[in-house]
Amino acid sequence: MNLNQHTTTGQKSSAAMYYGNKFADQNFPKDVTMSCVVDFTHVSTTGLESSPVANALAGLRANEARYFKTKYDHDFTTTPASESKDVLDYVNRILREERGIEFAARPLETSHFQVENIKWTYIFYESGLSVNVLYNLDDPKKRAVGFKLSEGMDVPAELEGKFKFARQKSKLAGTIRGSFFVIKGNY
Repeated sequence: MNLNQHTTTGQKSSAAMYYGNKFADQNFPKDVTMSCVVDFTHVSTTGLESSPVANALAGLRANEARYFKTKYDHDFTTTPASESKDVLDYVNRILREERGIEFAARPLETSHFQVENIKWTYIFYESGLSVNVLYNLDDPKKRAVGFKLSEGMDVPAELEGKFKFARQKSKLAGTIRGSFFVIKGNY
């Protein structure tokens, strides 16, 4: 990996752990996370290798990156979930309080950013699930949690029978199944 392809944010990190021994000799501050900019032209499974549907999940992640680059000219970056406790807590709180959902799947990566007046938060799970929170700061009626299922994965037990999933075709991710619910509380 080329270090110049990554940006830093102010969360806890171990760059050597995320990037391997190649950068182990670098003196990275302990409070800096190396976030990876997702490349949607050359889809990579980096960070998602443990998923049984790693290629499809990488395509799903790349599909999100392409959307944000095209619509907002925003570079979609991800951070290892092990270094994103605040992001995980935020999404888990919304899921638990709004719908009583707690996923058993292991989170692999997260993303959290603001574009215009919308806060976006993503979690990519080992199972192939992607959860995103769209939180409009100005309009409480435009706040939602979205679920996207990578091609080849089953509907998680936590969502089975509770949501209907629409299908969407993607050149990067194959067939994506998605659903959502509107957020009623303030977070």
